[in-house]
Amino acid sequence: MADTSGLRQRSWGETYRRDNWWVVPLVVFLALSGFIIYATWAAFQNAHYEYRNYLSPFYSPVLWGDSHHAWFSGSRPGFWPVWLPFSPALLILPFPAGFRMTCYYYRGAYYKAFWADPPSCAVGEPRKGYWGENSFPLILQNIHRYFLYFALLFLCFLTWDAIQGFFFEDENGEFTKFGIGVGTLVLVTNVVLLGGYTFGCHSLRHLIGGYMNTFSGSKIRTKCYDCVSCFNRKHMVWAWCSLVWVAFSDVYIRLCSMGIWHDYYFTFG
Repeated sequence: MADTSGLRQRSWGETYRRDNWWVVPLVVFLALSGFIIYATWAAFQNAHYEYRNYLSPFYSPVLWGDSHHAWFSGSRPGFWPVWLPFSPALLILPFPAGFRMTCYYYRGAYYKAFWADPPSCAVGEPRKGYWGENSFPLILQNIHRYFLYFALLFLCFLTWDAIQGFFFEDENGEFTKFGIGVGTLVLVTNVVLLGGYTFGCHSLRHLIGGYMNTFSGSKIRTKCYDCVSCFNRKHMVWAWCSLVWVAFSDVYIRLCSMGIWHDYYFTFG
């Protein structure tokens, strides 16, 4: 075994690399920071989150709120403190946020971009030792598999919202006329991208059959595992596309609700 005791640990940012290794961490830092800032702002607005029958994915499902999508009557739940501003999104966003923050891909991305842990391959990092994810607080990352169940449930809600987006107001103000609008396509695309990201989850791949030594005897399990693995191979692409599009979906509905953008649609019959 080679003797490495005499090797000097690189200082923070020290490297022999000659490429622009810092570009990717910087882009990740800016993109994730921008998304977090916008999502937080949008969540506290409690306004312009629906237009016609379109519902922003940041607010879905609306449990309480001034919306025809609301499950329960009342603008806020009875248990909510009077002194604390309420928004339906505050009851919803912690679940998809937790799923993304504990995602195996995003961990590697924001560890580099926000914590410089390490900044990139073969680049010196600020800490002296390796702690891993076996102690607090990073051991909490292991709850990702439980956030997966919520993500699958929320995917059902968003699918229903996309279906609702195919119905427009009739002469009586009821959403009964079937049609297709730009907002419909926005919501459908959102479900497709979120589905690709969720179905490629490493935890789902493990749940389907990754924990088994062999499952060749079950054709259904094999097909499901191959399908999840197919999504998993492009997990990074699905992760970024779905992140950008879910924000765009909220932007589109918000601007239409404010009268800045106009939604074009046509109905059948």
